[in-house]
Amino acid sequence: MSERMPFQRIDVLAAKDLIQRDDVLVLDVRDAQSFGSAHIEGARNVSITNLTSVIDTTARSMPILIYCYHGFASREYAQIFSDFGFSQVFSLDGGYEAWTTRPSATDGALDKTLQNWLTANGFPPKDVNAVITNGTTPLMKASHSGHAEIMRMIIAAGAKLDVRNADGNNALWLACVGGSIDAMNVLIQASINIDNHNDNGATPLMYAASTGKAAVVERLLAAGADITPETLDGFSALDMAATVECLTLLRRAARAQGKGPAPRPSLEIKQLNLRA
Repeated sequence: MSERMPFQRIDVLAAKDLIQRDDVLVLDVRDAQSFGSAHIEGARNVSITNLTSVIDTTARSMPILIYCYHGFASREYAQIFSDFGFSQVFSLDGGYEAWTTRPSATDGALDKTLQNWLTANGFPPKDVNAVITNGTTPLMKASHSGHAEIMRMIIAAGAKLDVRNADGNNALWLACVGGSIDAMNVLIQASINIDNHNDNGATPLMYAASTGKAAVVERLLAAGADITPETLDGFSALDMAATVECLTLLRRAARAQGKGPAPRPSLEIKQLNLRA
């Protein structure tokens, strides 16, 4: 084993600068499920099972940035890499939690247009993650109103996509309520959770189907929305389809995906009778 080298603990700002380098190897030492849900772009998931392989196949001179959940386990891994002679090893203080809540590069210097919009809608002029009545955030408000350009500015300024309001709905649900495909596109492109379940177990697809918003249903399905979830009462999007158009789209998706429960006959017949 090579001579032991000390590792360095760095904060998120230093980590952000380090990641800009082309030669840095970013290692995520959280569990595979957490890594699969979200991680720093370009990171590689590492655990005890593949640690030896990573050490053996990585140049000792390569900069290594390691992060975990809160910055504790990453130090243990960083020490191991240091013990094996790696000369540039860094542990991210605060871990992935600190990374996701890091100040945006635009904090304190938000576009004047965005500041004016925030103020006009009851939010502090420099806080894109502020919360008002019913747990509403600026992103939710803009999504409901279909203000796609404002939404892009809010996201670029560091808005959190995984925030849910008092009913358990995320911004995509609000975009669906507003019926704006442009707003939905902004959120989908930003990788929002399209299958978020609210407090009643309902997803945006269920809402769109139940209100007969065929264009919204079509966009959600195109983005890969899951048709199989059920509400706490046991109803799926197929069960809740309010129009023939929505029902047709959902049936087509069910056939394409080869999954999903068949709609309850009694509900389907009732719906068709109402539309007859």
